[in-house]
Amino acid sequence: MSQSLQAVTHGQQQRALWLSTFAFTVCFAVWMIFSIIGIQISAQLGLNDTQFGLLIATPVLTGSLSRVFLGIWADQFGGRKVLVLVMLCGAVATWMLTYAHTYPQFLFAALCVGIAGGSFSVGVAYVSKWFPVSKQGTALGIFGAGNIGSAVTKLLAPMVMVAAGWTMVAKIWAVGLAVAAVLFYLFSKEDPQLEQRRRDGVKPMPFSEQMAPLKNLQVWRFSLYYFFVFGGFVALALWLPHYLVGAYGMDVATAGMLAACYSIPASLFRVVGGWLSDRIGARRVMYWTFSVSVICTFLLAYPDTEYVVKGINGELRFHLAIGVTLFTVLVFVLGFFMSLGKAAVYKHIPVYYPHHVGAVGGVVGMIGGLGGFILPIAFGALNDAVGIWSSCFMLLFVVVAAALAWMHFAIRRMERRHFPQLDGETDLPEAIDAGAAEKLRRV
Repeated sequence: MSQSLQAVTHGQQQRALWLSTFAFTVCFAVWMIFSIIGIQISAQLGLNDTQFGLLIATPVLTGSLSRVFLGIWADQFGGRKVLVLVMLCGAVATWMLTYAHTYPQFLFAALCVGIAGGSFSVGVAYVSKWFPVSKQGTALGIFGAGNIGSAVTKLLAPMVMVAAGWTMVAKIWAVGLAVAAVLFYLFSKEDPQLEQRRRDGVKPMPFSEQMAPLKNLQVWRFSLYYFFVFGGFVALALWLPHYLVGAYGMDVATAGMLAACYSIPASLFRVVGGWLSDRIGARRVMYWTFSVSVICTFLLAYPDTEYVVKGINGELRFHLAIGVTLFTVLVFVLGFFMSLGKAAVYKHIPVYYPHHVGAVGGVVGMIGGLGGFILPIAFGALNDAVGIWSSCFMLLFVVVAAALAWMHFAIRRMERRHFPQLDGETDLPEAIDAGAAEKLRRV
């Protein structure tokens, strides 16, 4: 255990963890606000699917790009102050959203609201400093469960919007974020590493040194993993209400409720992912995540199809489509395994880069967040170009298949580098026995 953690009590660790999780939950609820109010704004402005995709994805762009420098600032100046500042800025931006009237104004407002999403890298840097490496996977899994803020927005915002309009949703969410910022500031403490630095008179690590690990290809491989497990989660959390309204003809309240069936497991079970990563290893959890996600996205990508077979006695017609029940089950399973993967990715970072958690975590979070920005726009563009609702899952299938392939071949390369004898071995016992028999014959 590091010197800075020796005087930290279990109670202090738990307080830092749960306060941070509460703050991140509120931030995430604000970050996802356009998934619901965007539907009414789209109808108000007469937007097509590409324009709608850009609108709901714009907050994700700010939240993603800001994660790098916010994570570094959290390492340098302490996560407590930086997180409070992020929350207050997000609250002001969300309130100012109510003054927008034109599409460009809404895009600019959404860009400002997105600062709330930068809270993730700040929280990761802050929480990781309260726990030893052996417990960081579980702790960061609990913190990451703050993604459930997305479900909070999907369940509550439609009711407020139907009763009082989207502007009331923005005002209530802004006030809630400001109150959460005040509560976090009053009850939290500076992290032990920052306190230790102050006592020792050590200056913060320079920016150039913080960014040094980004030269490693491994960091960018982790980023691709997070592009799918987090970026894909954010994209679907934003897109699913619109998808359900369009593909299944639901009203916005019902669509929001069913979309929460995806967001809740994709958030809460991140805790399980952190615990499993500590117990059995993050690599195994990532294999589970990608393998099951390939299957789920393949099934979800299959479009509603009519088959006509010319039989002996005439035409035979078949109809294949995924009903609402099966769709809900598949997205629940997909969300569950994505949540495991989100925790597993961030289990790697404090282990491989213990002194650069803010920088590396910020970059990985940025790429993941950019997935949440790029994918909804791509979903809308595919809808307009192809005209098939399930095209969004076709794209996700390609992304996760690429991530699984890269991970597998990278791991195999690493194993061969450390254990060169593997190149001369085979997993087929028949081949081994045949080779041994051949040697005996030669003797």
